[in-house]
Amino acid sequence: MTLIKTSIGRRSFLKSTALAGGGMMLGFNWLASCKGKTEEEILAMPKEWFEINSYLKIGDNGVVTIYTPNPEFGQNIRTSMPMLVAEELDVDWENVIVEQAPYHAEKYGFQFTGGSQGIRARWEPLRMAGASARQMLREAAAQTWQVPLEEITTVDGVLHHKTTKNSAGYGEMASAAAKLTVPEEVQLKEVKDFKIIGKSRKNVDAKDIVRGKPMFGSDYRTEGMLIAMIEHPPAFGMTLESVDDAEAKAMPGIKDVVTIKSFKEGFEKGGFDTNAFPELVAIVGNSSWEVMQAKKKLKVAWKPITGYSETIAGFRGKETKNIPAGLESTTTHQTKMAELAGKPGKIVRKDGTPEAAFKNAAKIIESSYSAPFLAHNSMEPLNAFAHVEGDKVKIAAPIQIPSLIIPTLASSLGIPAENIDMELPRMGGGFGRKAYAHYVVEAALISQKVNAPIKLMYTREDDMTNGIYRPTYQATYRAALDEHNNLTALHIKAGGIPESPLFANRFPAGALDNYMAQEWSIDSNITIGAFRAPRSNFMAGAEQSFLDEVAEAAGRILFNFDWTY
Repeated sequence: MTLIKTSIGRRSFLKSTALAGGGMMLGFNWLASCKGKTEEEILAMPKEWFEINSYLKIGDNGVVTIYTPNPEFGQNIRTSMPMLVAEELDVDWENVIVEQAPYHAEKYGFQFTGGSQGIRARWEPLRMAGASARQMLREAAAQTWQVPLEEITTVDGVLHHKTTKNSAGYGEMASAAAKLTVPEEVQLKEVKDFKIIGKSRKNVDAKDIVRGKPMFGSDYRTEGMLIAMIEHPPAFGMTLESVDDAEAKAMPGIKDVVTIKSFKEGFEKGGFDTNAFPELVAIVGNSSWEVMQAKKKLKVAWKPITGYSETIAGFRGKETKNIPAGLESTTTHQTKMAELAGKPGKIVRKDGTPEAAFKNAAKIIESSYSAPFLAHNSMEPLNAFAHVEGDKVKIAAPIQIPSLIIPTLASSLGIPAENIDMELPRMGGGFGRKAYAHYVVEAALISQKVNAPIKLMYTREDDMTNGIYRPTYQATYRAALDEHNNLTALHIKAGGIPESPLFANRFPAGALDNYMAQEWSIDSNITIGAFRAPRSNFMAGAEQSFLDEVAEAAGRILFNFDWTY
């Protein structure tokens, strides 16, 4: 077994006795999570659950609940993460309940879903959480039966002592275990001993999904809730000039028409505060149909924006972005891209003497690759519930990175961040789009203005015209071959709007003596964002396609690698 110290999360472990239900509750850091079947599908529930921090809790009847802090948008972490905990806890998977934790930075830390990092980042901490709970249950049994700890074994949520033939379910020892000190270190299972990890398990939400059970953000309902929709400018590069809302307000079921500004003056945006239209008109009414009909009656005038620069505090530090004035067009973009593609770009990396290698080449192969702007629209249109009451805020929104929108919400609303509660319903798709949570800020500002609980609903047209777009990219590759068809040099020049897709130090950088990478970019007021690693998979596709072309022209394998180690 692998011995692992629990000191990393030791200070964040909390434990208490579930007095009414006689259960055990283990609270641990944000890396813990789990959720499973509905109450009707398994054992009867204990009389009361006690919830503190991100935790594993055990009822007096042996039912186990582990909360998952990470939002779910289809990659099935609500099944796979609990499997890690259940494996080390050595509990019967049929007795596991999985529940979604709300947003809470102190309890759960960085509640982020994306980048294919979920299981990779939590592989050890989640297993540690399950193993620590199992160790404490074993210690409780050893003390109760007055036998050595090493003689206590577990199987599917039951503690055993072979010599005395004593046995007890986890629920019977939960209260005693909760009084013990969290172990300094625990042993993790060897891979060969896994019974749950690596085995097929049904999606814990599968039945609810196929039965249409309300679980997505768009399903969220609460008493007195109104529906809100927004009117966007007809194109990027435009902003609000004036609005005539008299006719819209007179429509049946309409409660109000308001204007909102997403950001307070002087607010420094974060990397995910992308929003091309921070000033909007919102219509609030009783139903989506009534609001959609009233929206058609709005008379809104828009005007071109003036150019400006802003500083964005992103993951890679602060950077200045230039936002050009007015409208843009595909024709203008194509003209600018052609001009820059025909000129030398900014040299980002240069190895050897690629110019000389190309000058002396027996053969030069060149290919260009491009990708257009793509609207990033999830299956579930954007939506968010918000209820602002005085200095308290309740949010329920399908969002990938809740912690990064909290500072923006606090600033825009003028309400302390600690007064914002957020539920995390299941997302109907994400893949980067729902990391940009401007719609959450919009919903909160609308609720604050109308003084009522509202749910903001984007139509598909709203999604398309106010999207976070996958950038447009272009990359030109050139390869130099000598008279023996050996690859002697490689040149990459890549650019895009409004960013370059180039990764100058990725393969084949370093694999050739002569290599040069150049880049260029064109400023734009079109909003862009993550769309399943847009830069990475564009460059990977272009690179592999080009190398395949070069290999075919050379009639040979270009690179030989020894992958043994």
